Amino acid sequence: MTMTPDEAARFAADLDRLVGAVEEVLLGKNRVVRLAFTALLSEGHLLLDDVPGTGKTSLARAMAQSVKGTSNRVQFTPDLLPGDITGVTVYDQRSGRFQFHPGPIFANIVLADEINRASPKTQSALLEVMEEGQVTVDGQTHAVGHPFMVIATQNPVEQAGTYRLPEAQLDRFLMRTSIGYPDHASTIRILEGADQRAHGHQIQAQLDAEEIVAMAASARTVYVDPTIHDYVSRLVDATRTTREVRLGVSVRGALALIRAAKTHAAGRGRHYVIPDDVKALAEPVLAHRLILDAEAEFDGVTASNLIAQVLIETPPPSTRQAV
Repeated sequence: MTMTPDEAARFAADLDRLVGAVEEVLLGKNRVVRLAFTALLSEGHLLLDDVPGTGKTSLARAMAQSVKGTSNRVQFTPDLLPGDITGVTVYDQRSGRFQFHPGPIFANIVLADEINRASPKTQSALLEVMEEGQVTVDGQTHAVGHPFMVIATQNPVEQAGTYRLPEAQLDRFLMRTSIGYPDHASTIRILEGADQRAHGHQIQAQLDAEEIVAMAASARTVYVDPTIHDYVSRLVDATRTTREVRLGVSVRGALALIRAAKTHAAGRGRHYVIPDDVKALAEPVLAHRLILDAEAEFDGVTASNLIAQVLIETPPPSTRQAV
């Protein structure tokens, strides 16, 4: 079953409502907010490379409020243990049974703050839940429910007390982007409303959790022409043969780009994907999956620049072909 034009129009209207509501809190960050909802509706997770104080917690909380969902924040520290995230099983003397006490991962939107300050063992505790939507504690699996999304933040690796995220975990994030500081006009608006924009600021819910799950299911029905599949395959192949790259984009990365492009198309009111959808999301979806050659990194080459170069060198199909 393929999405119809009317369904695409409704999808775009609902997404605009969600983005508009969150922008009441995160002023001047339309693209970041739209990317975050694209990740949510593509059933993926978001990695934010950012310095402190740019509104990461506000983004997660506002997104949860806009969809009548729950949100939790986990501050990652070097002494954080896997059980502090997933939960633990405790023996209840009154009932004579072991009972599972869920951890903060059991929420619709979870902010994993400064994820690269925790040890690799603790970071890996997120792998199962990010991929399968469940945790296993003492041999028992527990589903976290739907919708479910991890918004993780990491500090620059050069800062003290940080660990590089394992490549396998980076690959689990659908997208990577950054919020960044607001522009001058947005900063003025933030300062003018400083007394109202505290952490207790509430935004009106636009949709409930069940409607978000339905939107995610609807996004999967967006039509993708074989020429688009060919285009994505050629882009991914190009990242693997570029001399500055030690490890190119995986098949999981190619699948992630198709999933995100479907949601992006529906968010623009289209029931089919065009090459521009792929181009718009190539950098946030693919760049963090590249492992650069050490010499290239020393020369100042970045993954984002390489993705831009690959997009220039890989000719897309014509829009007429793609639809």
